[in-house]
Amino acid sequence: MVQTNEFMLVFRYEPNNNYQPTDAEMNEMHQHWGAFIGQIAMQEKLVSTHQLGYEGKQIRADKTVVEGIHVADNQTLGGNMIVRAGSMDEAVEMAKNCPILLMGGTVEVRAIQPM
Repeated sequence: MVQTNEFMLVFRYEPNNNYQPTDAEMNEMHQHWGAFIGQIAMQEKLVSTHQLGYEGKQIRADKTVVEGIHVADNQTLGGNMIVRAGSMDEAVEMAKNCPILLMGGTVEVRAIQPM
């Protein structure tokens, strides 16, 4: 039996408030995401996945609350996925098919450490 570990794929993208995708573009992207997630699920390597909303609040160390989502280097988090893989390299290979890359975004692959 192959031992597997869990890895988080963190999806980042550059928000563009001046561009609204067409319905056709949205449908195409949904199909890409469905195929990407479905392929991993069919291999029984999908643990969970989450798309993040566009609204949020940030709580700072001094307990002040700021409206809006965190954007750094012109990128923000779009969501995450937890997968099972035999190695970091295997998880990276899965991530290479992520549709966020088609949007100019990035995928960060991180090992999950139990707390």
